[in-house]
Amino acid sequence: MEIASKIILAIISIGLIIVVLLQSGKSAGLSGAIGGGAEHLMGKAKARGIDALLGKLTTVLAVLFMIFALIVAYFIK
Repeated sequence: MEIASKIILAIISIGLIIVVLLQSGKSAGLSGAIGGGAEHLMGKAKARGIDALLGKLTTVLAVLFMIFALIVAYFIK
């Protein structure tokens, strides 16, 4: 059970890292400063797409990571 929990924790960790890296920043650098008005108008359509999915997936993976980290800590003691 301990080894299986560690393997699942490693998979969740890698998934969480990938999902966080795939998310776009709040202001995308210089293009966010110049095209701020256009981004504001199109922001609502973008929020319903991939960014919303990645945000929800980040939350789920973070909760799973915390749960499995506690389970692995329990087995190690």
